[in-house]
Amino acid sequence: MKAILISTLLFSSTAVVAQTCYDSISETTPSTRFTLNTDGTVSDSVTGLMWQTCSYGQSFDADTVSCTNSAIKTTWQEALRASVNDRTGNYDDWQVPNIKELASILEHQCVTPSINEEVFIGSQNDNYWTNTSAVADPSFAWVYTFDRGLNSLHAKASNVYLRFVRYEE
Repeated sequence: MKAILISTLLFSSTAVVAQTCYDSISETTPSTRFTLNTDGTVSDSVTGLMWQTCSYGQSFDADTVSCTNSAIKTTWQEALRASVNDRTGNYDDWQVPNIKELASILEHQCVTPSINEEVFIGSQNDNYWTNTSAVADPSFAWVYTFDRGLNSLHAKASNVYLRFVRYEE
């Protein structure tokens, strides 16, 4: 799989809000940890996970190193079904990440968004599903917001953004 250079230019059809990073906090997801692949995937050398470069609903454009189309919000059940049918990078084993997997790509040094924008392009400053259900009420599942990097419970009937993960072979 051919890797491409990570571009610091990000393209978006919405208003751009500058990411704020704090030098007093150690970087948790340095770009050197990841390989941006030309097939719309990102390989994480620390966790062994492979992520989609773009949010669900978007397509990766290797020529411009950008995400095209709009990210799509889904219910939790729709997210689980969509992962089974997704073929990004010609892989057929995508899944909705669990809460620990999604937490592994949070960039705690930054907010708005709290994710490495050089690696995970097309991220929304909003909630993203995990496949982790609430213990006390199974009609809720955990989400992480990439605005501030916080987690919370949301009703599974809510419409939330999504990024799939798989175990790299």
